[in-house]
Amino acid sequence: MKQDSLSVRVLKALGHPVRYKIIKYLFEGPKCVCKLNENIEFSQSNLSQHLRILKDAGLVTCEKKGLNIHYRLSSEEVKDIIASTEKFVSDYVKDIR
Repeated sequence: MKQDSLSVRVLKALGHPVRYKIIKYLFEGPKCVCKLNENIEFSQSNLSQHLRILKDAGLVTCEKKGLNIHYRLSSEEVKDIIASTEKFVSDYVKDIR
């Protein structure tokens, strides 16, 4: 797959409010799906679909621990993507006022 296609996949994955919220929640460290399910107001199957999209985009990884699956950010650079986006938005809002 081309690098441009992968970049688009990452941005699309982050473009959904639920997935954005999941990524922000994982800033604190790895979380069990059960903890993510408490924090995200969707069914387990819907949450699993969102996690799959994030995983397919390379933004998160998972690890099975006993009966639970724990998700984590795949890289600290994921935080940089969010920080850059939030700074851009903040600057943009200041400029339009």
